[in-house]
Amino acid sequence: MNVIGIVGWKNCGKTTLASALIQELSSRGLTVNSIKHAHHSVDVDQPGTDSYRHRDAGAREVILAGGQRFAIMHELRGDEEPTLDELLARLGPCDWVVVEGFKAHSHPKIEVHRQECPKQPLYRDDPDIIAVATDYAPDFDGPRFDLNHTREIADFILSTVAS
Repeated sequence: MNVIGIVGWKNCGKTTLASALIQELSSRGLTVNSIKHAHHSVDVDQPGTDSYRHRDAGAREVILAGGQRFAIMHELRGDEEPTLDELLARLGPCDWVVVEGFKAHSHPKIEVHRQECPKQPLYRDDPDIIAVATDYAPDFDGPRFDLNHTREIADFILSTVAS
């Protein structure tokens, strides 16, 4: 399984680029999975639903299954947040995993950084950042891509990161 990370600061365009890359890689006939890290409390299940009631009653995992998709909700119940490696191990077979976030994990990453971002680029302190997608010319020594050139970024990923 090949993994490429999309990292950057909040509201810099990570989700836009990750979604575009998933679409581009999928359009090339590749199977793509994704993992999105959230720094806030995320709940895809709302009070009042049957699956919420199951979790609220104490179930560690609840699978919500239907004719079009299924979702597994896993309650940590005080346990540590799973590592990226643990989450990757839970995914089904695929050609690529696009990971949004998990900037502290060691895996190949592309940083999204916009000129108006008030924070310093991550690439200055992260040797795992292999390219930057941006709207200006940063002082990055490696490959730089226009944020809107998804095809070029995908070509780079396929030629550089693929195992």
